[in-house]
Amino acid sequence: MNFLQRVSPELLQGLTRLPPLRLPDDLETARQWPIPATEKSEQVKTTERYISGAGSNEMLIKIYEPLHRDEKNLPALLWIHGGGYVLGHPQHDDNLCQSFVEEAGCVVVSPDYRLAPEHPYPAAIEDCYAALVWMAGATEELRIDLSRLAIGGASAGGGLAAALALMARDRGGPAICFQMPLYPMIDDRNATPSSNEITNLKVWNSANNAAAWKMYLGEHADGDIPSYAAASRATNLAGLPPAYTCVGELDPFRDETIEYVMRLAQTGVDVEFQLYPGGYHGFEHVVPTAEISRRARSGYLNALARAFNGSNGGEV
Repeated sequence: MNFLQRVSPELLQGLTRLPPLRLPDDLETARQWPIPATEKSEQVKTTERYISGAGSNEMLIKIYEPLHRDEKNLPALLWIHGGGYVLGHPQHDDNLCQSFVEEAGCVVVSPDYRLAPEHPYPAAIEDCYAALVWMAGATEELRIDLSRLAIGGASAGGGLAAALALMARDRGGPAICFQMPLYPMIDDRNATPSSNEITNLKVWNSANNAAAWKMYLGEHADGDIPSYAAASRATNLAGLPPAYTCVGELDPFRDETIEYVMRLAQTGVDVEFQLYPGGYHGFEHVVPTAEISRRARSGYLNALARAFNGSNGGEV
């Protein structure tokens, strides 16, 4: 059975909307693709500002919060956009970040971290860590509850979220109550069965994955790969915050996600996981009206709300 025959019927239509992508040749063209229109929520206030990123660079962040809020401090989520470490901008996730605010009653901060290949590892993860530290130091300004500070992201953003959990633990950084690395890009080796199963140019595939990792790792590509670059490389997962993740059955990251979930559980980290049959990479954004897409989005929105309410359960 080929790839198209395995795709969920309600997701097939989405493949006609996706332009072919072949990295690295199409990188500059892909960076010019239009950003999805934002459906502005009447319940969410969005602001932009600049903070100090890693080193001396100034970094844009987007802040999403309830438009009408009382004096009570709210939980907060650092949300990291995806894009294979080489593409993307916080604005791509405007609609999603508004949903986090509405469904989980939180403040969301999304950083415009530096992209490869112009800024290879460790630029992106260090920018994300700088944003996390800034959030922890801006509790009064943001009016957030530091005991309910979560991190999350999808695809490469999920990879950065998983690496950030490791980095915060190892550096004694801000305490994280919950991590949500969705279908994360965490294994540079590109050697699992699923990573070589998907070759369709209309979705994220093995060839693009290998090219993106090479651009992101830069001079590290042929040496020892740090776990802060590829979280699957971590040998010690103890002491990490509870986690939620999901992945489509036809996502090249399926097997590395499942392996990471098993390792977290075996280490004693509470983790909830969902596998969606017939789903390709990022399917819930490609065909948002599909029942399976609504189910996937509800899954992680509800998981975040439960975590902030102190009722997150570990379920594999």
